Amino acid sequence: MALVPATTLKACPIFKGFTDTGIQIFAGVAVPRAFPKGTALFTEGKAGESLLIIGEGTVRLSAKSASGEDVPLGEVGAGEPLGELALVQKGERLCTATAATDVSALEIRASDFQKLLASKPQACVKLLMGIVGYFGQKARDNRDMLRTLVGKAPAA
Repeated sequence: MALVPATTLKACPIFKGFTDTGIQIFAGVAVPRAFPKGTALFTEGKAGESLLIIGEGTVRLSAKSASGEDVPLGEVGAGEPLGELALVQKGERLCTATAATDVSALEIRASDFQKLLASKPQACVKLLMGIVGYFGQKARDNRDMLRTLVGKAPAA
């Protein structure tokens, strides 16, 4: 399962509207990764240090409930980003991502992104805008679920 970085990045919605030159900037720092079925791509509560773009395969997302049970959150497949907030701010992973099948992905480390920010600020700002737009769309897509959660929140 050899990924072509530029092709994988172009298939990802956070890179929508990027020129070939812009894609090549990030393809140059993207590291191919392979995760056999059943292995964790990352774990809830651990430091988030990179963005992953799924090239092939399916990733299952889950989080621990208050009682410690694994709660399924959904799946991510080819072309989708995972852990994109790691490029926006340092923090802990909000869920666990486990390979449901053999997975090949591209990893863009936050440290490499920070280096690129100095030399290619326009490309980095464009990627950040892509991440924000994608995240906003996910929030809109899950609006009803969010309303349910907000309805259960205790009054401040």
